Amino acid sequence: MSDPGTPTFDQLRIFLAVVDEGSFASAGRRLNRAVSVISYGIANLEAQLGVILFEREGTRRPKLTEAGRAVLAEARTVASGIDGLKAKVKGLMDGLEAEVNFAVDVMLPARRLGEVLRAFAATYPTVTLRLHVEALGAVAAHVLDGRAVIGLSGPLAVGIDGIASVAAGSVPMVPVAAPDHPLACYEKIPSGAGRDHVQLVLTDRSPLTDGRDFAVLSPRTWRLADLGAKHQLLREGIGWGNMPLPLIESDLIAGTLKRLIMPDDPGGMYRFAGIWRRDRPPGPAATWLLNELVERARGDVDLAGAADL
Repeated sequence: MSDPGTPTFDQLRIFLAVVDEGSFASAGRRLNRAVSVISYGIANLEAQLGVILFEREGTRRPKLTEAGRAVLAEARTVASGIDGLKAKVKGLMDGLEAEVNFAVDVMLPARRLGEVLRAFAATYPTVTLRLHVEALGAVAAHVLDGRAVIGLSGPLAVGIDGIASVAAGSVPMVPVAAPDHPLACYEKIPSGAGRDHVQLVLTDRSPLTDGRDFAVLSPRTWRLADLGAKHQLLREGIGWGNMPLPLIESDLIAGTLKRLIMPDDPGGMYRFAGIWRRDRPPGPAATWLLNELVERARGDVDLAGAADL
């Protein structure tokens, strides 16, 4: 048996138009073609593939054969791919990036990130996004070495040579521990009590923060590069530590974590900045992404009396 031929994209367009419109005449009107041209296109497509696509006997409207139904799914996939290719090329011709590499601080609330990325996908469907979720100085490191064209960093990136930045909101950080942790059992935590217990500290391997500590009170520390692991260890009662409030609000309600009122570590505001390299300004899609993050941060409210971390 010989292999089927290769249909043209025009033949597939005619086939899909007949299916969608329900008749050869309606397909002709949609494509601005004569009915004879539509009929000829379908006949050529059937000849190329070696199968009958429509039943023509005993029906006033073209009805797909079993082979036609099988071909239909593949034809839609091919047509969608061609449309996507054309849209991407048009975007490139208009100066739109093919891909955006974006590094984001792990402290950014997941809900906000999800909302922004969903809007990005709807606005720029042809642009591929590569997302890097990092901690502390690793976000700025990604931007500096070119692995990311833009970043949503914590306060560490502000003031780094070669980095431009714009304020992009904040998140409150609060000290917490499991309800059976010794610190959670105090009616009033005395000053310095946190130093007697293991503090879980988020860290990174970026040279930008090498040897530096942030909001570390206890000389006894466990250091983790993963915020999710820190969250789980806090719930297990292994130590105490600062966490972004939106991430642990459900724990506070459920009682799996307890907020610690510590006189020497009251927590504070962790401020975000949209960043990029001064010598590599972002393109239209990346700029839109940064602007959207800034716009959605306008409603951020500081905790009463909370200082910047």
